[in-house]
Amino acid sequence: MSKFKGVVPPVVTPLNPDFTVDYPSYTRVLEHLIGAGCHGVFVLGSTSEVVFHDDKTRREIIEHSAKVVNGRVPLIVGTIDPTTDRVISHAKIAKAAGADAVVVTAPFYTVTSQSEILDHFRYIRDAVDVPLIAYDIPVCVNIKLQRQTTVTLAKEGTIIGLKDSSGDDGNFRYALLDLAAHKDIFLMTGSEIVVDTALLMGAHGVVPGIANVDPHGYVRLWDAAQRGDWTAAKKEQERLCRLFEIVWVAHGRVSGGASGIGAFKTAMKRLGIIDTAFMPRPRAPLDEAETAKIDEILRATGLLG
Repeated sequence: MSKFKGVVPPVVTPLNPDFTVDYPSYTRVLEHLIGAGCHGVFVLGSTSEVVFHDDKTRREIIEHSAKVVNGRVPLIVGTIDPTTDRVISHAKIAKAAGADAVVVTAPFYTVTSQSEILDHFRYIRDAVDVPLIAYDIPVCVNIKLQRQTTVTLAKEGTIIGLKDSSGDDGNFRYALLDLAAHKDIFLMTGSEIVVDTALLMGAHGVVPGIANVDPHGYVRLWDAAQRGDWTAAKKEQERLCRLFEIVWVAHGRVSGGASGIGAFKTAMKRLGIIDTAFMPRPRAPLDEAETAKIDEILRATGLLG
């Protein structure tokens, strides 16, 4: 478990005007996160806009990530796809490239039961010798990993951890309680505006999309929590909550995913981390007025002079 903990951002994938991956910018993102003291990186997750990339591009992203990271921190790779055998194919590629673990959601588009979800994870475990992390994100896959499903998979050794992006903090707390005696299992929250609360509950880490914009803030929050300085953790969390408001700047004009990830990309461009803020089609980029509002928030939170 000691290998997987702390701040593990889901990495933004910057794009060129022709919608191919901007690898020089992508390299800077990885270096930005590692240089800030993040404890791992999670590539090809929702914030990476994984479902917009074809199989060839996914392989290239994984291999490029492995080359850049070069073992400095754990490399976690999303193998997200609707069905079991497609996930197995991605997991084999990730393992061959040197991934330390792969992230798996419940199947989606096809409707599955909790018992079928259990089998989904078990089939992947049996097919590929690589650690599995369950990803609970019902807003995208339209089904929740129930508490008992997660606990069963963890106790039987099918998964080594959970990334919880369900927004169900009560269920997350129960999973922490259920698995408290299993020190080899880690549970991380994806709810970046309640990280201090989650860590106080016993969470082993955080997977915050907005850490692409401000990884230093989340590392400071983590460090404060580790030394038991909850006043400092709360103060840093509240600043990060103000920063998080960038995700709502374009809300209503564009989709939620475009509003959130588009805000990350826009902020990262304004901070000089990436060169462009292009979004994969049909997601729309933020406009000039929205960019100006993001600049205001970046200045108010101390990131932009």
